[in-house]
Amino acid sequence: MPFDGGDPDRPGAPWRHRIRDAHHGWPPGAVAITAVAHMAGTTNLAEHGSLYRPWDGFTTLLLLIGPIALFWRRRAPIPVLVIASAAAITLASQAAPHVVYAAAPAVALWTLARQGRRNTALIGAAAAWAAWLGVTLGLAGPLGLHSGVSPKTGQACLAAAGLGLVILLGGAARIRAENYAEQARTRAEQARARAEQERRQASEERLRIAQELHDVLGHHLSLINVQAGVGLHLMDQRPEQAREALTAIKSASAEALREVRAVLGVLRTQGEAAPRQPALGINLLSELTAAAGIPVRTTITGAPRELPAEVDRAAYRIVQEALTNVRRHHAGPQPEADVAVGYLPAALYLSIRNGGPTATDTPPPPTPEADRGTGIAGMRARAESLGGRLEAGHPPTGGFLVTVILPTGRPSTSTPTPPSPSSTSTPP
Repeated sequence: MPFDGGDPDRPGAPWRHRIRDAHHGWPPGAVAITAVAHMAGTTNLAEHGSLYRPWDGFTTLLLLIGPIALFWRRRAPIPVLVIASAAAITLASQAAPHVVYAAAPAVALWTLARQGRRNTALIGAAAAWAAWLGVTLGLAGPLGLHSGVSPKTGQACLAAAGLGLVILLGGAARIRAENYAEQARTRAEQARARAEQERRQASEERLRIAQELHDVLGHHLSLINVQAGVGLHLMDQRPEQAREALTAIKSASAEALREVRAVLGVLRTQGEAAPRQPALGINLLSELTAAAGIPVRTTITGAPRELPAEVDRAAYRIVQEALTNVRRHHAGPQPEADVAVGYLPAALYLSIRNGGPTATDTPPPPTPEADRGTGIAGMRARAESLGGRLEAGHPPTGGFLVTVILPTGRPSTSTPTPPSPSSTSTPP
């Protein structure tokens, strides 16, 4: 497993990482602690007559060279191990066996294991241990060393076990640090995933709000535009009808404001009261067609039932947008529409037809003030987002037809008849 680039024990780590944090590895001040241990141990040996040479400047140098070399143990752990081991073996050849002289080599071995170089640490430990025994046992006579420097069998075995334990602890520290780094990476990835999900949800919410505002404003502004044109045309000849058009404009603008407030209500903070306006749904079809500003015939087949909120709202918006398109793009002198709603066993059927140009006619271009947005595309996207489908085009009988199927996920026990046009007229 690749280790984190900020590992202070890797070769070439910055100087600011040389003193290790106790959470990640060797306690801080390892160099000073090792030097103090060397001094204290040697002082104890000297007091008990187990230091077999005078304590002079060379002895002090041997005591300090290993701890000082530890400053570079992360950049050059192998040379540091060699220097520390050589100094320790030289000291061991001048005094009785003592664990304190293994402190600096032990820190170097721990560093190698901590860096993941366990085999190198094992070879280094074995070489240092063998060199120590070779000098204090095999060469004690030829070198004229004091007999007290030779370790007993138990001491030799204990030294080997101690070096092995240090290497194990270094490897364990590395595993712990890798786990810590892996957990940190996992937490960072989870945080990024959560942030990405929040951004995606926010984007989807903005898109939904934009679609809602498009539907609300497009419908009502189109109605206001039509009624304003009627009012201007009739103001001088038939003022009473012009007054009715102005009243319709006032009603449409008030309804637009109400629906815009309802849409923006989704932005309220947590804990605020929910909007008091009723939820938009196909149950408001009569109000929707009455406010359409054109004659609308409605047909409802099947047993009406409660629909999922998202399906109910989508059906309302699709009918609203389709009626808006009828008003905008009609070719005849008086637009009119037929709206059919069918409650199928597991779906809702919608059909919106206007009596515009025939199939052989060319649809008229939109007026300059007409919305050149995404009416049909928006309706289709709304239907497909719920797993439904929408078809729009010019049927052979003329006009323009929009048909929609929206899955409801709630099969009904009744079998509705196919929707058919009704002679019931909704006043403009």
